[in-house]
Amino acid sequence: MSLERALALAAERLGVAYPNPTVGAVVEHGGEVVGEGVTEPYGGRHGEIVALAAAGERALGATLYVTMEPCAHHGRTPPCVDAIRAAGIARVVAGCLDPDPEAAGGLDALRAAGVEVELDDRFEARRQNEAWRTWKALGRPFVTCKAAATLDGRVTVPGVRWVTGAPSRRLVHELRAASDAVAVGMGTVRADAPRLDARDVPVTRQPRRLAFGRGPLPDGCELELRSGPLAEELAALAAEGVQSLLLEGGPTLATAFLEQGLVDRLLLFVAPLLSGDGPRLLGDLAAPVGLTRLSARQVGDDVLLEAYVREP
Repeated sequence: MSLERALALAAERLGVAYPNPTVGAVVEHGGEVVGEGVTEPYGGRHGEIVALAAAGERALGATLYVTMEPCAHHGRTPPCVDAIRAAGIARVVAGCLDPDPEAAGGLDALRAAGVEVELDDRFEARRQNEAWRTWKALGRPFVTCKAAATLDGRVTVPGVRWVTGAPSRRLVHELRAASDAVAVGMGTVRADAPRLDARDVPVTRQPRRLAFGRGPLPDGCELELRSGPLAEELAALAAEGVQSLLLEGGPTLATAFLEQGLVDRLLLFVAPLLSGDGPRLLGDLAAPVGLTRLSARQVGDDVLLEAYVREP
């Protein structure tokens, strides 16, 4: 199906359009793909426009499959809905709606213009731009809470520096490289003096490195101190363009974020160890927190559990 192809195109180019979302598009006519495209680097064409240009006159009467509904506003580029109408597209199938209040409504505009439209809502389509979607819809970064624990739920192992193995630690550096900011709490700052930069992995830009809590920071610490209420600090970070935040703090910070409803995704690296002692993964919560989209995969000798607290 051509929507799967559009999703695959976008998946291959995720992050290229940053800070804009990445959108994949496919034009199909008579069962044949006649054009396809992906959002170009910032300031360039949207995926729909690239696909329409590739299709040319063959777009007349065709179906456009696009991972997110076409935009209906004039930003750095004209509205995609205008180009779709001008090309003579007969039908548009979108993988998700646009959460941006300024740009949303593309499907409604196309329907009003006589174009057949269909919303084939896909979690994968929303997930591809989950940080941008949260940033636009909620005015805060998409927060991933990452932790490492033993099978008995401890975050330290007596006499051992690392809870998890080298493959898991490398994956954490990849997560940092893909995040706008990385943060810990002041307890972790004082205990571990973390650097929080991405090392020994491909990096387009290093994340901002933050410490939540009361200062002062220790001498020589290069982290940014954020001492205000968590929700206010996240709103301030969003206003500064931070779309994604990787939370690497200990149990106190993770519990505080969860209690305030500020976590979107959980990543838990589980090591094949029984610690028998040390801090537990989380503090007490006032109420249970439901999770969705639970998955597990092997990372070296560890198991990575992933789940969503709030889906994008």
